[in-house]
Amino acid sequence: MREAGLLLWCGNCMNESISYQIESGLSVDDFIAILKSSTLAERRPVDDPERIRQMLAGASLILTARCDGRIVGVARALTDGAYSTYLADLAVDEAWQGRGIGRELIRRTHEAAGERTTLILLAAPKARTYYPHIGMVAHDSCWFSPPKPL
Repeated sequence: MREAGLLLWCGNCMNESISYQIESGLSVDDFIAILKSSTLAERRPVDDPERIRQMLAGASLILTARCDGRIVGVARALTDGAYSTYLADLAVDEAWQGRGIGRELIRRTHEAAGERTTLILLAAPKARTYYPHIGMVAHDSCWFSPPKPL
């Protein structure tokens, strides 16, 4: 847990006692907290709670990883349940990285969305080497249109 800028280990979670669940009612505050404790806040509108609320409301599937109630990881996906699943956000608290939480969130997201779907994601720059390590395959043809300025 983080309190007053200090990192305190959650006693139960030192032994990997992480609970995973589908959490469609994830709060805006919890989502912003995990985005900030990972590196994903650099590329998400964490200063715009209404936009964050819309992101959560538009998700087909939200899975969390928690230690004693504290969020340490999240996966937010959009899926049709039949053909494709887009993993829009995968965030693990930097203090909890390297323990398999991201891998487990991906596995559970794919399982919940339908394992016959293709799981698709865009890697954050700092995570590009992580995905091949867990068995994902790179694709060289990704195209996007950037958002329009307000």
